[in-house]
Amino acid sequence: MLPLAQPSIQGQRKARDLGPRSGFSFINCRRNAKLLAEGYQPPKAVRTGTSIVGITYRDGVILGADTRATEGPIVSDKNCSKIHHLQQHIYCCGAGTAADTEMMTMLTSSELDLHQLNTDRQVPVVCASMMLRRTLFRYQGHIGAALVMGGVDRRGPQIYCIYPCGSNDKLPYAAMGSGTLAAMSVLEHGWKPDLDQEQGKQLVREAITAGVLNDLGSGSNIDLCVITKAGANYLRTDTVASERGERQGKYCIKPNTTLVKSTSVRGIRVAAERSYRVSMSSSRLVFYSDLNLSASSWPTHTDPDNDELPGISAQSEQQQQSEGATEKKRQADDQ
Repeated sequence: MLPLAQPSIQGQRKARDLGPRSGFSFINCRRNAKLLAEGYQPPKAVRTGTSIVGITYRDGVILGADTRATEGPIVSDKNCSKIHHLQQHIYCCGAGTAADTEMMTMLTSSELDLHQLNTDRQVPVVCASMMLRRTLFRYQGHIGAALVMGGVDRRGPQIYCIYPCGSNDKLPYAAMGSGTLAAMSVLEHGWKPDLDQEQGKQLVREAITAGVLNDLGSGSNIDLCVITKAGANYLRTDTVASERGERQGKYCIKPNTTLVKSTSVRGIRVAAERSYRVSMSSSRLVFYSDLNLSASSWPTHTDPDNDELPGISAQSEQQQQSEGATEKKRQADDQ
C-alpha cells in the first residue's frame, strides 16, 4: 500500500488563509454591520397584500384566493390569478412578489413534469412540496414567495404551507398573506373534518371575504379551485367580494361650477355694541368693559387695588340715553 500524499506547504497556507470551512458564510453579516455603521439604511420589508386559503374536506382539497395585485398604495391589477397549476392534481396559491410566485410555480411545474416522465407514475404531493422548499431554501428567503399548496394523491388530500425561507407546515387548513389573521379566525371557527364540498367552498368564501374586508391589500373577486381524485376544477371569479357602489342620483354639474341646493337670506339687527379693552397692571390683569367707551375715557394708569374708573358712570348714562333715542327713532321708521 502506497502512503497517502501529504499536502504541500503552499496548500496548507492557502487553506489557512481561507479560514475554517463550514456550510454557511457570515461575510455578508459583517458587511451589513459595516454599512449600517457608515449610515446606510437597510431595506424595508414589503407587505404581501394577499389573502390565500387552503382547506381539506371529506373528498379533497379546496384552495381560494383574492384577485387584487398591489404596488404599495396603488392597485395595479383588479383581476389577477393567484392560483397556479403544478400538476393535474396539485395546485398552489401564491402570496408575495407576483413575479417570484409566478416563476417559482412555473419552474416547479416543469420539474414535476420531468419527474413524472422519468418515474412513469403520478407525482406525490410531498414531492412537489420538497422541490419548492429546496429552491426557496437555496436562496435563503430572498425569493418573496409564500405558498399554500394543496393536492390529492394515493395518500389522500394534503395541504402544505410553505414559507419564503424554505420551511413548511402540513395542516388541515392554512392561510397566508396580509389578510391571514381575519381569514384564520374564520377557519378556526368553522372548519370540521367531515365537511362536504359545498360547506367547504362556503367556508373558503367567508375566510377570503374576511381577509378582504379587513385588509386594504386584498380585494376584488374570489377564485376557487376544488381538487378531488377525479381531477381539479378551477372556478375563476367564483364570487365578487367587494362590489363597487352605485350612484344613487343623477348629477349633471358643469365643470368649474358648484351646485347650490338652497338659499336662505336673514336680516341681522344690531341691538348693542360693546367695546373691550385689556389693561395690564403690575400685580394682576384687569379687564374693563363698557358701552362704546372712547379712547380718552380709559385711564392711563390703573391702581391694582382699586378697579373703579372715574367718569365711567356719567359716560354710561349718556350712552344709555343716546341708545334709547336711537331705538325710538328706529321703531318710528319701522312703523
